[in-house]
Amino acid sequence: MTHADIRPAGHPLPDLHGHGLRLRPWEPDSEADVDAWFRGRTDPDFRRWNTPLRITTDLDSARSSLRDAARNSAEGAGAPYCVTDATTGALLGHIAVNVINPMMNSARVGYWVLPEARGRGVATRALALTARWALTDLGLHRLELDHAVGHDSSCHIAERCGFRYEGTLRGAMWEAGRHDAYRDMHLHARLATDPEPGPDGHPAPAPDVNL
Repeated sequence: MTHADIRPAGHPLPDLHGHGLRLRPWEPDSEADVDAWFRGRTDPDFRRWNTPLRITTDLDSARSSLRDAARNSAEGAGAPYCVTDATTGALLGHIAVNVINPMMNSARVGYWVLPEARGRGVATRALALTARWALTDLGLHRLELDHAVGHDSSCHIAERCGFRYEGTLRGAMWEAGRHDAYRDMHLHARLATDPEPGPDGHPAPAPDVNL
């Protein structure tokens, strides 16, 4: 796949299916989507570990930031997905491939899960599904995942999905709720050439050709 093939502007995002999930594009005109986006980005746990450029404070700012995400997607700069239950359609959270760099065939992945959907492996399943798509159909060579130091659950999720820990970046992200102070973050990454991880986070064993 050539550089120009990665998320060309105007190319619609495909739905992704697997692991009991359906990942679909967010709909900025849907009240249910705006409400889920608002609840996700104002949740105390989200705010503890994430400080977006535009902090969501109410439904209007939620709708505005969701439209920004849809615009970035239309321009080929990102791939934001609404994570839903494949059977019921219930909204569970968000995952996105961001900061797509066509020259380097790289990008960064981030996610959050709604409070009522936590403890069910949603983040792990969504990340596994998204990473496989990004490193195959999307044509990326490198997919990065970063999180604030101390966010142990994100470390475990990254490792289970084959994202190797690569080090600590000093003062590389904002402190919670602030744009004038910084904290350290852990960097994980997965390459298209890395083996597919097994259920324990280690490379899956090669198939037995005699079976």
